Amino acid sequence: MADLFSSPEPADDTPLAERLRPRSLDEVIGQAHLLGPGQPLRVAFESKRPHSMILWGPPGVGKTTLARLMAEAFDAQFLQISAVLGGVKDIREAVEQAQVAKSQGRRTIVFVDEVHRFNKAQQDAFLPHVESGLFTFIGATTENPSFEVNSALLSRATVHVLQPLGEPHLRALLDRARALLQAPPLSASACARLIAYADGDARRLLNTYENLVRVAQPQGPAELDEALLERALGEQLRRYDKGGEQFYDTISALHKSVRGSDPDAALYWFARMLDGGVDPRYIARRLIRMASEDIGLADPRALRLALDAAETYERLGSPEGELTLAQAVVYLAVAPKSNAVYTAYKAARAFVQADGTRPVPLHLRNAPTRLMKDLGHGRDYRYAHDEEDAYAAGQRYFPDAIEPQRFYHPVNRGLEIRIGEKLEELRAKDEQSIKRR
Repeated sequence: MADLFSSPEPADDTPLAERLRPRSLDEVIGQAHLLGPGQPLRVAFESKRPHSMILWGPPGVGKTTLARLMAEAFDAQFLQISAVLGGVKDIREAVEQAQVAKSQGRRTIVFVDEVHRFNKAQQDAFLPHVESGLFTFIGATTENPSFEVNSALLSRATVHVLQPLGEPHLRALLDRARALLQAPPLSASACARLIAYADGDARRLLNTYENLVRVAQPQGPAELDEALLERALGEQLRRYDKGGEQFYDTISALHKSVRGSDPDAALYWFARMLDGGVDPRYIARRLIRMASEDIGLADPRALRLALDAAETYERLGSPEGELTLAQAVVYLAVAPKSNAVYTAYKAARAFVQADGTRPVPLHLRNAPTRLMKDLGHGRDYRYAHDEEDAYAAGQRYFPDAIEPQRFYHPVNRGLEIRIGEKLEELRAKDEQSIKRR
């Protein structure tokens, strides 16, 4: 577990992605929301005050680079642990090295790659040392830390979300790579396909480009074109982009086939995405989105089934787990459709943003103390469970100065037929209650 900054500069046979790894913060491409002026990581760098953090984002967006640059900026010892290969022994060694560095007046940053792969006991082993300030902990993960990182460790670290690199960022990386390798220019079509294939991942982009240049070198072409790109990447590129469709067009086709209740077309696009090398976890996340956006309360089981499919895939992996995702695709396609909740949520958000903040009515306020009760908090509130049919007919729940709004309009399909009938019944009771006043 060597200190990064005792290492020599990368040699010419070092992979291109490593040779182009930024050596200063100004060389970092992308992540302006974290590294721009006044943004959280820029402030941390400039203040020379490190803090424990979780860097959450897809592969190849700079998580390891940022951790290394932070160690350099703070003149700290940098210790890297792979949660895939490491264990408690590696954590113990890191603690020992950090203690030695501290005795010499030097800080330590412990960087744990794929931290979500560590189990609870391994993650807990960091806690006392993070709390004591022995070292600054930086974890990197491609998975949602809310689910994959222990709450105790999560509470002691700030989560920074890194975004996939956009097309301008990837083009800038290709310019740097071409200058370093002194390679021929890319044709416009080859450049577009290469960027689409990288899908926001700088490491994938640079590894593929490096391979392309190696394939082209014996021929010395004036331009690197699509034919060379296909030869360099092989079947994987051709499968990923059959017929020239881009990644987001394919996921759009899957989503629209599900929304259109065509299980056969949905299965076709699902198989196309798998055949093209798309991560099944990405598809699983999109299925969960479809269950809420296009089915909603017309069939609430759809969301649970999509979540179960995603969890089952995590347990089984490929190829067995893909069958569960296919089951979810078919179920979502044949389920009754409703975007009523999706539409209602957007309408409520828009209303609140336009209307501003209004006080909570007194009868809806919490009254845990005697003073709050004396001030009228909770007065005249009617406890629904004490009312007939557990419904306090006529009671208002919107702020006093706002007329009650109707954001949610159930559709006449699936369970929302019953929900609509129930809401009409309750509104009729409200009207009767108001007339009696």
